[in-house]
Amino acid sequence: MANTYTQIYMQFVFAVKNRESLIQADWKDELYRYITGIIQEHHHKLLAINGTSNHIHIFIGYKPHQLIRDLLQDIKASSSAWINKKNLVKGKFSWQQGYGAFSYSKSHIDRVVKYIMNQEQHHKKMTFKEEYIEFLDKFGVGYDVKYFPEDIK
Repeated sequence: MANTYTQIYMQFVFAVKNRESLIQADWKDELYRYITGIIQEHHHKLLAINGTSNHIHIFIGYKPHQLIRDLLQDIKASSSAWINKKNLVKGKFSWQQGYGAFSYSKSHIDRVVKYIMNQEQHHKKMTFKEEYIEFLDKFGVGYDVKYFPEDIK
């Protein structure tokens, strides 16, 4: 649309179903490239992608032509199908049903990218559940802990 200008930065966080540690180091970069392709296909700009064996962080320059839920549904459904087609895990791979979506200003880009790229170190000190609750608290998002399953190693 002519004369429409936006500057929206979003971080998405979601976990493997039951937070099982299924994402392996030997194929996670290929998964990240696959997800990057989905993001670019939808004309968003990837700023950072990383995670651990049980969850993922994606930071993008978001274009509001697409609903967030539609983008995340495509990322999760397509990447699950890709993992299952390649038989990268025993049984069926799937992501958890929900996700976190958090917005940032341009001045926060470098800090968020650094945080995402340092996930392995970060999670030596904090579980995914602790991290996720910290995000929700920081952004003032209400939640009920009964919907948070315990981490599976």
